[in-house]
Amino acid sequence: MMARPAVWFLLLPLGLLCLCLCSSAASLNGGATAADDYVVVATSSLKPKPVCQGLRVDAPGNLTGSGWVPLSHSYGPCSAAGSWRSPVADDVLLQDQRRAGYIQRKLAGSTPQDDNGSDLPESDCKSGQSEHAPTIQPNVGQDSSPTSEGSEAVSVIEPTAGGGGGGGGQRVPGVKQTMVLDTASDVAWVQCAPCPMPQCHPQTDTIYDPSQSSTYAPFACGSPVCRQLGPYGNGCAAGSRQCQYRVLYPDGRSTMGTYISDVLRLNPTSVIGGFQFGCSHAVQGHFPNDTAGIMALGRGAQSLASQTRLTYGGVFSYCLPRTASYSGFFVLGVPRVAATRYAHTPMFAVPQAPMLYLVRLRAIVVAGQALAVPPAVFAPGSVVDTRSVITRLPPTAYAALRAAFRARMGMYRAAPPKQQLDTCYDLTGVRRVALPTITLVFDHGAAVELDPSGILYNDCLAFAPGTDDRAWGVIGNVQLQTYEVLYNVAGGAMGFRRAAC
Repeated sequence: MMARPAVWFLLLPLGLLCLCLCSSAASLNGGATAADDYVVVATSSLKPKPVCQGLRVDAPGNLTGSGWVPLSHSYGPCSAAGSWRSPVADDVLLQDQRRAGYIQRKLAGSTPQDDNGSDLPESDCKSGQSEHAPTIQPNVGQDSSPTSEGSEAVSVIEPTAGGGGGGGGQRVPGVKQTMVLDTASDVAWVQCAPCPMPQCHPQTDTIYDPSQSSTYAPFACGSPVCRQLGPYGNGCAAGSRQCQYRVLYPDGRSTMGTYISDVLRLNPTSVIGGFQFGCSHAVQGHFPNDTAGIMALGRGAQSLASQTRLTYGGVFSYCLPRTASYSGFFVLGVPRVAATRYAHTPMFAVPQAPMLYLVRLRAIVVAGQALAVPPAVFAPGSVVDTRSVITRLPPTAYAALRAAFRARMGMYRAAPPKQQLDTCYDLTGVRRVALPTITLVFDHGAAVELDPSGILYNDCLAFAPGTDDRAWGVIGNVQLQTYEVLYNVAGGAMGFRRAAC
């Protein structure tokens, strides 16, 4: 399989939108060298296998009342489509470069509704199919037809599609929908019937049909919910007076349709009634691996985290697996893990992009030695984003990291750069590679020692420089693979728990 992209999906059904302090230098799946400044890992362990291996770490024993749901990579054997086709690494990196630009435009004060991505070639809009993102599969909606006793039961790992009934398993209310997790978006949406081609893109799941759900409800144009859409509002539907929405993404993609509510089911005991989301009847551009839509996790009033804050406390977390052949997880609410197992750092927002989650990177340690980078270089802060693949650092910090990494990788053959990745190696025939440990140290001493899969991406150092030292940094999902990343929005803190998946 090709290089792992940085986008992950959460599978949610519509109507029931189913949706270290200092860590040691011990390696995962390989063992550390005697010096503890390097981690030795089999190169094969950094590549996905053709069969889904499931969870590397067991799920919590008691999920009653927990908003826990499996998470998978958008491509690979654990994806909803079970597809083994891999995106081209260059396409993934191109898409990631556009994502980085999208984040920077938000931080510059450009809203999704007034930035139409006109600086991008039109052909680039197709590269969304190569996005490296996490996804989940919740259930959305409630069948309008009577269901048999026990039909509420649904496997946490493999929800059964509702509506017309699943294959050999029990029926589940609503339909399973594969959705991309997006911490930089406020409005959740899925494609809805009627949604003919080419206005809509192909998707793996049964398309959500609100007319088949007994719990579906549109919003009137003058309703408080419709008015609260603000820049995402798109007037009224002719005749029906139903509230319309529109989201324009700076990369040229967009969605528009009716703003509605329905039941969202994450698992058998985590059901969200009256969940508000966009019922999309027209999509421009392509989204990852034929997914149904976007599960927004931003700070805005329309996001999943905000809508459920009274029940789940404004807390959510996720863990992205090392490769696409494993599953991760998403949790809505406080995880059932001791708080002492997390390294905590303050989380903040900025007025020009209030939906984003920012933290302050204070230092980078390579092979046990802190890089000589002036503290002012890290001053602006960094965005933690589920759909960004590669971490962007201030150029001064990146130059120091690159120099330290290259100095400790001299035993391997250098390879030509790949897009924005300029430190690459030819590991052909190399069965085990010794990588210098890299630790990101955030405010309040929260230290995150990267898993080996977070150090190399497609045999290249998985970092890139930003535009200048005054720009905001971006923490990509590759760096945080195998870590549970905890967003305590209400408490203004982010936590990191190692070896969680």
